[in-house]
Amino acid sequence: MPEPARAATNVAVFPGAAPLAAAKEPPFIRIEGVTKRFGTFTAVSDVNLEIRKGEIFSLLGGSGCGKTTLLRMLAGFEDPTEGRIFIDGQDMTDLPPYERPVNMMFQSYALFPHMTVEKNVAYGLKHEDMTAAQRKERVRDMLALVQLTEFSHRKPHQISGGQRQRVALARALAKQPKVLLLDEPLAALDKKLREHTQFELMEIQEKTGTTFIVVTHDQEEAMTLSSRLAVMDKGRIKQIGTATEVYEYPNSKFVAGFIGSINFFPATVHDTKGDTARVDVPDLGGTVEARAIPGLAAGQEITLAVRPEKIALSRKRPEEANAFAGTVQSLAYFGKDSLYRIALPSGRILSVNSVNARRVGETERVADWEDAVFLSFDPAAAILLKD
Repeated sequence: MPEPARAATNVAVFPGAAPLAAAKEPPFIRIEGVTKRFGTFTAVSDVNLEIRKGEIFSLLGGSGCGKTTLLRMLAGFEDPTEGRIFIDGQDMTDLPPYERPVNMMFQSYALFPHMTVEKNVAYGLKHEDMTAAQRKERVRDMLALVQLTEFSHRKPHQISGGQRQRVALARALAKQPKVLLLDEPLAALDKKLREHTQFELMEIQEKTGTTFIVVTHDQEEAMTLSSRLAVMDKGRIKQIGTATEVYEYPNSKFVAGFIGSINFFPATVHDTKGDTARVDVPDLGGTVEARAIPGLAAGQEITLAVRPEKIALSRKRPEEANAFAGTVQSLAYFGKDSLYRIALPSGRILSVNSVNARRVGETERVADWEDAVFLSFDPAAAILLKD
């Protein structure tokens, strides 16, 4: 994660603002064996998780995977059926929400429509042990932090969706929580504004040093925002890691398929030698060299996975080990790249992404409809999955 940006003199820097804690330091948040049942339904199942101080940590998964329930247990809105939750060394499991060093920013933002931006931000401070002057200064600092000082006297309907999102963020940060919980914080924004606001969130988090925990179903959002993320499914955490680790080295078919686009092929282990495995892939009509994973044995059934952007297309057969013939069945132009659907002799369709590095007209496409082509990929790009 980049070093925190220096705060402007008129922006409050929260106590404890610091670079991301080293991995060897004790976890700032520790979730131990947490399970949550609603009657016979298990929403969260035996979750163990450690989050470091100063992280932006994302809980990523589809609807009903348990990520929001886990967030609500951190906030104190739900009680675990089993397990314990610790924040900064203190057991929070039985504490009510108002006694936890936590604040939550809701998906709907929940702004008061009859109040100005300034009064919305000040609302959470009215029960704090502060003088009126101190509250006013805190609100002023928060509005400066989210770059909304000039909009302080407007009401929510008089500002844009992105600005309302920042008002909600300022209100949540005004109490200087140790942990800020964000439930789908950018879901209401359009794509371009969402992308812009992601970087604003990162900059604000760096300035404050507050630990952010984000719940999202958006893979790109989680990968952009997070220092680390956890992929959840059916109440369980399937994998934890940086965006690079989870994308490049998924530990299961579920994670590989949930994060980004990917091609899956049933395969059988032919042999292994050192760090290299050879697997027979009937759909590709040959043997593929791949980076070996522990515990492989000849004859073992396994899954080969290759991401579309890792595959190269050419009209001439390349010299690489993993090279196979196919025919362009269809293609789609997306501006920055093109998606090719390649029909293999086996009948399988393979997806391939090709970056459009030149403007249309400067050079012809790599291939066109019904062209015979060769596709190839590096052994390091071939992912082997047991699960």
